[in-house]
Amino acid sequence: MTYAIQKGIGLLMVAFLVNTLNARIKAQTGPYLNNRYPLKEKPYMELPLGSIRAKGWLHEMLIRQKNGATGRLDELYPEVMGKRNGWLGGDGDQWERGPYWIDGLLPLAYILDDQELKNKVKPWVEWAIKSQKADGYFGPDKDYAPEAGLQRDNSHDWWPKMVMLKVLQQYYSATQDKRVITLFERYFNYQLKMLREKPLGHWTFWAEYRAADNLQAVYWLYNITGESSLLDLGKLLHKQGIQYTEMFEERKVLTSTAGIHCVNLAQGIKEPVVYYQQDPDPRYLNAVKQGFADIRHFNGQPQGMYGGDELLHGNNPTQGSELCSAVEMMYSLEKMLEITGDIGFADHLERIAFNALPTQITDDFMARQYFQQANQIHVQKRQYNFNINHGETDLVFGLLTGYPCCTSNMHQGWPKFTQNLWYATPGMGIAALVYAPSELKVLAGASKTEVTVSEDTFYPFDETVRFRIAMKEKSVTFPFHMRIPSWCTNAEIRINGQLWNGEKKAGTVAIINRGWSNGDSITLTLPMKVATSTWYENAVSVERGPLVYALDIPARWEKKLTGDGNRRFGEFYYEVHPQGAWNYGIPDFGEKDPATIFSVEKRSRTDRSFPWNSRNAPVTIRVKGKQIPNWQQYNGMAGPQPHSNIYGYTLSKDKPETQLTLIPYGCSTLRISEFPILSK
Repeated sequence: MTYAIQKGIGLLMVAFLVNTLNARIKAQTGPYLNNRYPLKEKPYMELPLGSIRAKGWLHEMLIRQKNGATGRLDELYPEVMGKRNGWLGGDGDQWERGPYWIDGLLPLAYILDDQELKNKVKPWVEWAIKSQKADGYFGPDKDYAPEAGLQRDNSHDWWPKMVMLKVLQQYYSATQDKRVITLFERYFNYQLKMLREKPLGHWTFWAEYRAADNLQAVYWLYNITGESSLLDLGKLLHKQGIQYTEMFEERKVLTSTAGIHCVNLAQGIKEPVVYYQQDPDPRYLNAVKQGFADIRHFNGQPQGMYGGDELLHGNNPTQGSELCSAVEMMYSLEKMLEITGDIGFADHLERIAFNALPTQITDDFMARQYFQQANQIHVQKRQYNFNINHGETDLVFGLLTGYPCCTSNMHQGWPKFTQNLWYATPGMGIAALVYAPSELKVLAGASKTEVTVSEDTFYPFDETVRFRIAMKEKSVTFPFHMRIPSWCTNAEIRINGQLWNGEKKAGTVAIINRGWSNGDSITLTLPMKVATSTWYENAVSVERGPLVYALDIPARWEKKLTGDGNRRFGEFYYEVHPQGAWNYGIPDFGEKDPATIFSVEKRSRTDRSFPWNSRNAPVTIRVKGKQIPNWQQYNGMAGPQPHSNIYGYTLSKDKPETQLTLIPYGCSTLRISEFPILSK
């Protein structure tokens, strides 16, 4: 072999090694954290906490959280969230509830930039960091005797630590406090050693089902430090956790009743997608898709959730859906969207956020339902056909009614939704994948110029989203990504008033890569047509854009005291009593265009700062219907759902046709959201 050939081969080898090295560090060259080799590069990257501010109705929602239970839970629930909590060094509650609260309070504090809330967060963060021992363990480390209303055992359980890892990740994102990195490094070394002796299921089974929360934190640290042993820990966590991939492929669990706990499902459904970053086999993504399809078919409800009260319980619209499931499913969808860029996850996220979440918590954010029903005609203290019963309080509104996990965990829903409205892209661009009024500060373009983007919209009630770009530089080139929802077939984009003719198909991302100048505007129009979907017993739900619409049943709220015998369910609760008929069906409209059957009316004289109740519902849909005489109340619920098909219920000749008013599901309390279809 000649010297020239040897030299050529050597240069090729050097070039290969340089390219490989560049590929490995590529994710770390920008200001935002992407996956480090060999993890699969993500199409979207989470932005630092505080980069995204809420505006409009979303800001009002966060303010109500601050003034309500989220900002005051230490006062309202002092026996658990007070100084005795084990995560503050006390002898009280040692398990999940304290970390749950801070997992929502911390992002709320930094998104609002509220010093009062930050001061409430700080003792929890400081104690957690300072609790770390020489071997890497952190958190409460002593069990105590039972005490009513507290969880004082299993202090060493892996599961509560997973929630606190999420808290500390967010704290680092907002503050860059390097102590978090040190804690993670030492704790994950501890886990790698101890999990072989005391696996995830050693203390309780919860950690096995929720290992994805631990796994995503391990990858987060790996992307910062590049420590290879973290990938060994990732494999171990995946191996010791519940094998969701096999579960979804085999299909038995999601196609049967009581196969899995509803919150475990909401948290665990992301595990195959999270692990896919380390083992990019399409099998993991396909399994999750199959899982969602089976949830929809066998357990799904129109608000984006599923019958799970507390175990999976089918798709009857009177089965309950737990509040913890809603906020945890939202978090799972947010993480899966970031990893895959799959628009279906964004569509599903909006469906839960705009329908299931606002209806299950009172306007003042001081009371919530443990379970909600898709067809909910009466909210009473009584035992329902759920597969669990907590003192007959599972459906009523209260601070501690049902089970107090939701009292602790509901707070993460809106703050994390806000945090995931916007993402960075690998090409130093920005992406608006979920829509709500907000403002973004981000570094964009090759020059890493600070850019501010204001998003002005009344979405999801209105069809128009307006973006305005502000910067000090004269011009900066970067890609701007915008999601086109799967339900929207005729989206329109205008830049500074001029029509943009690029690709904007339903269910895709429109990407505009150009030089942007200070004052540039983008107007995204997403026409919302009325559509219907089919559910339990062939009933239909009415939809417009991301919103499901429900019959507005007049209601009377009644506050009641629990009495001394039931104080563990709080001092009070609310029942909600119907003040009008609810048992309506909709005549079969066959192949007719829904626009000829349903009429959309926009109400101008409502409080747009807080649209989430029946009084302020900004949009209504009118449709004619008829009562079904033998569809009556049973055990406080809508009785067995009349079946809808060609051989189903016929129109009652003796019942007059009635004009029905439907309001957004999220604005309702008592409702019918799945309507029987009446054949002629």
